[in-house]
Amino acid sequence: MSELAMAAYILIWPTVSALVLVVILGAIIKDVRSAKREHRGLV
Repeated sequence: MSELAMAAYILIWPTVSALVLVVILGAIIKDVRSAKREHRGLV
């Protein structure tokens, strides 16, 4: 495997992990706002 391919392979995983984290946080924020709007608990 070439050095460029290896570097790209190693650097892609933090990017994918960050995107997953952003999606999860966005869903949590949406749920919190919805719960506040409906005056109910989140859990």
